[in-house]
Amino acid sequence: MCGLCGFTGTIEDRDLTLENMTDVITHRGPDSVGYYKDDNISMGFRRLSIIDLEQGHQPIYNEDKTLVLMFNGEIYNYRELREELITCGHTFRTKTDSEVLIHAFEEWGEKMLDRLRGMFGFAVYNTQDHSIFIARDFFGIKPMHYAVVDGELIYGSEIKSILEHPKYHKKFNYRALDNYLSFQYVVPPETFFEGIYCLLPGHYLWFRDGKVKTTRYFEATFDPDKELTEAEAVDKIEAAFENSVNAHKISDVEVGCFLSSGVDSSYVSTYFADQKTFTVGFDFGERYNEISWAEGLSKEIGVEHHTHLIGSEEFWAAVPRVQYHMDQPLADPSCIALYFVSKLASQYVKVVLSGEGADELFGGYTVYNEPHVFKTYQKLIPEKLRYALARSAKKWPHIKGRGYILRGARKTEDKFIGNAFMYDDEEKRQILKDPSIVTRPQDLCKKFYQRVKGYDDVTKMQYLDINLWMVGDILLKADRMSMANSLELRVPFLDKKVWAVARTIPTKLRIAHGTTKYAMRQAALRHLPKATAQKPKLGFPVPTRVWLKDEKYYNVVKEMFTSDVAKQFFNTDLIVSYLDDHFNGKEDNSRKVWTIYVFLLWYNIYFGSEDTINRPEGVTPPSHP
Repeated sequence: MCGLCGFTGTIEDRDLTLENMTDVITHRGPDSVGYYKDDNISMGFRRLSIIDLEQGHQPIYNEDKTLVLMFNGEIYNYRELREELITCGHTFRTKTDSEVLIHAFEEWGEKMLDRLRGMFGFAVYNTQDHSIFIARDFFGIKPMHYAVVDGELIYGSEIKSILEHPKYHKKFNYRALDNYLSFQYVVPPETFFEGIYCLLPGHYLWFRDGKVKTTRYFEATFDPDKELTEAEAVDKIEAAFENSVNAHKISDVEVGCFLSSGVDSSYVSTYFADQKTFTVGFDFGERYNEISWAEGLSKEIGVEHHTHLIGSEEFWAAVPRVQYHMDQPLADPSCIALYFVSKLASQYVKVVLSGEGADELFGGYTVYNEPHVFKTYQKLIPEKLRYALARSAKKWPHIKGRGYILRGARKTEDKFIGNAFMYDDEEKRQILKDPSIVTRPQDLCKKFYQRVKGYDDVTKMQYLDINLWMVGDILLKADRMSMANSLELRVPFLDKKVWAVARTIPTKLRIAHGTTKYAMRQAALRHLPKATAQKPKLGFPVPTRVWLKDEKYYNVVKEMFTSDVAKQFFNTDLIVSYLDDHFNGKEDNSRKVWTIYVFLLWYNIYFGSEDTINRPEGVTPPSHP
């Protein structure tokens, strides 16, 4: 895995700017550095050596050096493409997937993207017409960001590279705060930095004549085969997944595997006999500690298992460092746990496989059961009466049945914005100093629901999660936390061949017998103990609700909630009341409290000083004065 950055045009101290932009992403590739410069562009690269360790340095050129490539990712079918390109007359000087990309672009142009199998973010510069082509992979596994300033392009794998450019003047984007408070992440293509955008998954861009034009080349659409039997579905899933794991294990360095107690990573790990797996947990009982489950499975499948128990002080000390590496605030506390398991794995291997994407593709989240749970209620009770009951239930204490009435009142499109829903529009108006920025999160989701109009509710929810939750939360933290530890993370569920099968699985085989991810679990059952294959979805549980009832950490958060920065954005008396109610056991406000705390912490890092980034302890700034 690697990192890239660059900018067009000429500026004073151009070489120093490029070095600084490249240095701040050294963690993405500590093995080597590469540059390309001419009168029109400056390109920087950091390499984590995985394929062709000796010859795979970048930039990579085509035969006559009219095209220049810098590439972050892995192309799993590069060997087949290489042979095809040789028959087309191309000559190769390395055995890397990077060189396959540059010749593929030369041969097929934009259409080369349809032929790729892998994860990627790359930039190609044409030295003749000075155009720049930048592409991001199908699901958004690898990141890419860009800005246009005074008609010039600035781009990078991480936003922090763009912030090093002297012509980009850092400005806070208030619109991002609005959707962050609802979703717990910033919904792309927006970022918290005015004028910096996220290139969306399955998109490419051209930069010509001072303008950016983006185009979508891939969309994850479902095409359920209602005639597919359970046996056929399970056979297809097993075959596609085994093929994907084997492709994802291709490497010139050792490959390991993350392992939790859940079915996704456990299924991956069954292909790692005599290799290494990694697990972390917390010392707060079995709910927050999957180590014993993972150890038991490791013994059964014969892998070398490594673990780390995260201490409370260790966790809280890491939060600023994690939010620095995230570039933007992410209120999912599991990203800190992911940071620690990546740190553990990086002591032994350079590459790991993980289970991200299985839930979105195969229907694994518990919330996907809701359409079935509310089907009878919504059929028997008229919509107006359901809404009336819900308005009344809002005033009730938190008694059994209240949540059912509240959630059962509305259609999926009116209530489901993804796996996290922190603050609704009414709550945001109450807590924000500037309520004029508030929008309904449901309005942002409308365009996605429109694209799957006519599908069943489960499919609608999965489509929304693939385009929002998976990109804004799951894959963002997977990339940033692994790269923060110079570790390449690969996700075999998010593979084109696996997706070709997953999109055809009918809903009745995704959610069945009260079980999520049913068909995939049946495939996993052929490789795993029944208890693991059928274990309910747990996620990566973090004991934030416990810590926020501890006086020590309560005071840490309260100090932040009453700070000058907090007063700039929030009605502090109200957010402190959220904290107090949680501390006193009146309400579980842990997720809402954590969302605001993380934002304020992140803001202090990136905007606490007008011209600099307040890098947390342990983070090395650019080496150039």
